[in-house]
Amino acid sequence: MTEDRASGPQTHAQSTRERRDAVSGEVMPEARLIRFVAGPDGAVVPDLGRKLPGRGVWVEATREAVAAAVKKNSFARSAKAPLKPAPDLADQVEQLLVRRCLEQLGLARREGALISGFEKTSAAIRSAKAAWWIEASDGAMDGRRKLFAVRAKSPQPDLPVCGAFSAHELGVSTGGETVIHVALLAGRRAGRWTEEVRRLAGFRRIVPQDWPV
Repeated sequence: MTEDRASGPQTHAQSTRERRDAVSGEVMPEARLIRFVAGPDGAVVPDLGRKLPGRGVWVEATREAVAAAVKKNSFARSAKAPLKPAPDLADQVEQLLVRRCLEQLGLARREGALISGFEKTSAAIRSAKAAWWIEASDGAMDGRRKLFAVRAKSPQPDLPVCGAFSAHELGVSTGGETVIHVALLAGRRAGRWTEEVRRLAGFRRIVPQDWPV
């Protein structure tokens, strides 16, 4: 599976396609859902790229919805097969989403759409070239406060900020040992990142509770 195929909807038809949530019965856009398929021995396999063969079972992209689907075994009912979801299925989905988000950042770096470092990130925010500001969750408070001040005075005072990853995680995805300050530049890759991080938001906080927003 190539990264482009795994990155989510590529066409207008795909981005507007709707599915029914197996837990609530609500019809919603695919972008708000996680697809699951039957694996070997009746296991329930998350299909975040929406490419695996077989009949899909769709569940809202939130920890609560996936946990409810496991408890009720909505997968077996929807698939009309004796499926056995793992008790930690929501945790599995979260880790897969984390990996997909970080992979998108790695691709953005190779495409020249990702910059890191305090000064470069500050300049991207100040010039409104950034689509996202991504800050290590364990970075120093002083630098973070300064960048929040830069954002407040920029043409985009509501620029989205993500603090869901550690400096080590950002470093691994962007080619450094540890990375604290990152700006994802506007463009196609930013759109793909946005879809992934929005799904991740259903499983972990994207902005730590003690950060200003």
